[in-house]
Amino acid sequence: MTTQEELITNFYHAFAQKDTQSMEACYHPKATFKDPIFYLKQPFVMDMWRMLIERGSDMKIELLKVRTHKNKVEATWRASYTFGSTGLPVVNTITSTFSFSENKIYQQNDHFNFYKWASQSLGLKGKLLGWSSFLQNSVRKQAMQRLESYSKSHT
Repeated sequence: MTTQEELITNFYHAFAQKDTQSMEACYHPKATFKDPIFYLKQPFVMDMWRMLIERGSDMKIELLKVRTHKNKVEATWRASYTFGSTGLPVVNTITSTFSFSENKIYQQNDHFNFYKWASQSLGLKGKLLGWSSFLQNSVRKQAMQRLESYSKSHT
């Protein structure tokens, strides 16, 4: 296992333990995060993780695979939780790609099937509209509003 693969393994172990302090120690101070819902810079990256952990009391994180590919580290992991707004169960498999600076995570790009996630988390609305840019943009806007509100109340 490379040093970078070990860092990512430690990151997901900390995530599974809901240890945001150890998660933050893995990130570069200027780290960025991108997924189908968010595009963030610090300090919002860690605020997002803190918010998800605080609100996801039943969240389970499972690291499935870590490998180096084309000078980046890829991790496949699974998040299982109850979606707060609807109370519906979600099992989301995510592939994360990491680049590094100064032996810390500098960029994290997460990929998952938005339609599948929306179908699980939003129920019928997600099944009918999860493919549409209208719903994707609506989810992005609501998620960012929640994160901004969370960040303001925790500074």
